[in-house]
Amino acid sequence: MKTMTCKQLGGPCEKEFHANTFEEMIEKSKKHGMEMFQKGDKEHIRVMNEMKENMKSQSSEDMQNWMKTKKEMFLALPENS
Repeated sequence: MKTMTCKQLGGPCEKEFHANTFEEMIEKSKKHGMEMFQKGDKEHIRVMNEMKENMKSQSSEDMQNWMKTKKEMFLALPENS
């Protein structure tokens, strides 16, 4: 199991997520983002809106590279003890 923060995954806070796979990590991050959106957290909403705008202006290749970079970051992390 590995640990990443919301901030490491592009978000604004230090909430930690624990997962065995990168895909699981992304799902936990998305769930957290939706919870923060529903709570009306201004900082998370601001970051989500920025990401949304960036996705509109970037090519699918840019997005794939961003995901690849985040996955490489996950894979390089040590296992939790």
